[in-house]
Amino acid sequence: MHENKEKLTRIGEAILTSARNDIYLSMRFLDIALAGLGYQMNLNTARVGTDGINILYNPTFLIKLYQEDLVLLNRYYLHMVLHCMFRHELNQGDRDPDLWDMACDIAAENVLDGIDNRAVNLMQSSFREEIYDRLHEDARVLTAEAVYRSLSRWHVSYEEQLRIRQEFFRDDHQFWPKDPNQEPQEQEGDASGEGDRRQLEAQRQEIEGKWKHIDQKTQTNLETFFAQHGTEAEGLLKTIRIENRERYDYARFLRRFVSLREELRVDPDSFDYAFYSYGLELYGDIPLIEPLEYQESQKIQDFVIVIDTSDSCSDGVIEAFLGETKAILHHQDAFFQHMNLHIIQSDAAVQMDTVLHSPAEFDRFVDSFTVKGYGGTDFRPAFAYVDRLLAQGQLRELKGLLYFTDGFGDYPQRKPAYETAFVFFEDDYTDREVPPWAIKLVLGPEELRIL
Repeated sequence: MHENKEKLTRIGEAILTSARNDIYLSMRFLDIALAGLGYQMNLNTARVGTDGINILYNPTFLIKLYQEDLVLLNRYYLHMVLHCMFRHELNQGDRDPDLWDMACDIAAENVLDGIDNRAVNLMQSSFREEIYDRLHEDARVLTAEAVYRSLSRWHVSYEEQLRIRQEFFRDDHQFWPKDPNQEPQEQEGDASGEGDRRQLEAQRQEIEGKWKHIDQKTQTNLETFFAQHGTEAEGLLKTIRIENRERYDYARFLRRFVSLREELRVDPDSFDYAFYSYGLELYGDIPLIEPLEYQESQKIQDFVIVIDTSDSCSDGVIEAFLGETKAILHHQDAFFQHMNLHIIQSDAAVQMDTVLHSPAEFDRFVDSFTVKGYGGTDFRPAFAYVDRLLAQGQLRELKGLLYFTDGFGDYPQRKPAYETAFVFFEDDYTDREVPPWAIKLVLGPEELRIL
């Protein structure tokens, strides 16, 4: 029995090594990624799978696949590597697990189908092409997150799910690292449960760091390769760029625009209750000390949000941006009680300026928002308008201007007298150039919570 197990282990590793070498010889830009997984026999699966560290395989399945179709074997191997490169196994979060598994498999297969190389080329079925065409109506690049959003909107029936799963299913996802935040809560005082949770989190962080490093190296390899040999795996490069793009904390970003000033409110931190109580005891109802009526606060006083209402911005994205901004500012109690917030709608010209003086007015504005515009894109009129407001004294403590857009336009030639940030919405990777005096912030569907 022991000898047979060793023999099957050697055969399985030899088959996987053969597939890895075949892919490597055809696509050398994947060298680091291909070396990122070890091999381990595991009879708990009828197929193959990965945990981000090893490929876990059933040798019987590999032997059969090796005998029947070497290209399909290569695709299985690279399919699992792509899961790791895109960190599919770590990013499920609170998503529906069945739908997330399906989205990850579609995203990996789409990249494979876009690689023009004999090592992984297979004829696509008409059903597969139909699914891709339908998904591309919602997103230019089919990341797992984009596919998941589409599948969620489609309300796919059980029968449709079975057909899609049969078309795109490859590897066994049971080995993907467990999310400690999704695991059942341990009983109070259960030290072993807390230790397991920490171990799971440490393992996930190790896998995340390893594959992020591999991704960055692979992106460099791909960009160098394409500069010399064309666009053999353009879809892979686009997806890697999205996965490697910097993720932004929009809430932290908004803190850049606060002002320090006194606000009419009780300051409990500067109040000594001992003297207050002593005075009440000594004189009846006369305290020796009372709380300060003013407190220094760091909040937003004057602020300008410009919304690009040209054809390039969709109503849904604008509403999501305003909704997320409203939620963040409310949660952090970010505005002074008497604020001066200008929300300017502008395309090639300023279409509307709504001035809001309280959080309640901001709420009502967001809830009843309608877009004014749909013309071309020119950033300059909005800046000229704000400069006039400053000259007229309508904005006295302007710390910054936030310009939300997803299009290209003409920028002012000179730096404004206030800090400026261009906030771009991107559901795929498109690098945007902004003037050196401006801040660039790129938000994706996850940051704006767009399904």
